[in-house]
Amino acid sequence: MEKAQLGRPRAFDAEVALEKAMLAFWERGYEGASLAGLTEAMGISRKSMYAAFGNKEQLFRKALERYTEGPGAYVTRALQAPTAREVATVFLAGSVLANTRPGCPAGCLGVQGALAAGETGRVARDITAEWRAEGQVLLRDRFQRAAQEGDLPAGADPDLIARYVMTIANGIAVQAAGGAACEDLQRVADAALRNWPPA
Repeated sequence: MEKAQLGRPRAFDAEVALEKAMLAFWERGYEGASLAGLTEAMGISRKSMYAAFGNKEQLFRKALERYTEGPGAYVTRALQAPTAREVATVFLAGSVLANTRPGCPAGCLGVQGALAAGETGRVARDITAEWRAEGQVLLRDRFQRAAQEGDLPAGADPDLIARYVMTIANGIAVQAAGGAACEDLQRVADAALRNWPPA
């Protein structure tokens, strides 16, 4: 005799629902995306959301992971570039494209998701600050390797270079959210790279 199945199978695709949650957070920010708005965007009930993803904070974390693996995947590609300058070039070009992606909200989920947050958004503000800091550490570590390999000039500061590149990328995100065009933002990225440490 077969054992009775525990619970019913999900009546929705969790990956599709998470993608929709990511877009809702990206467009509205953490505080702007209410539970009612999230569940409506995801096409599921609040009960189903809690069962599949946990509370709003847990859902936001999963949405940010989804963003990192999807629109934010340019970071991983950039870190694999053969030279430090190419890392910065691919990183900034990826930032421009991710922030001005057709069919997606303008800007960056990890930058705008919780910049202007009240008390209820403090958790999301901390999550996104940590996310941005992790990206900067990845860049710094890659630039330290470049310095050790002689790919950066003696005396170059990998931490400062990583902070510089990340600051430009974050500025690109804010400008994109304000309506700046992809071409204009790429010109900004190109201009930033003209300040690259000379060999």
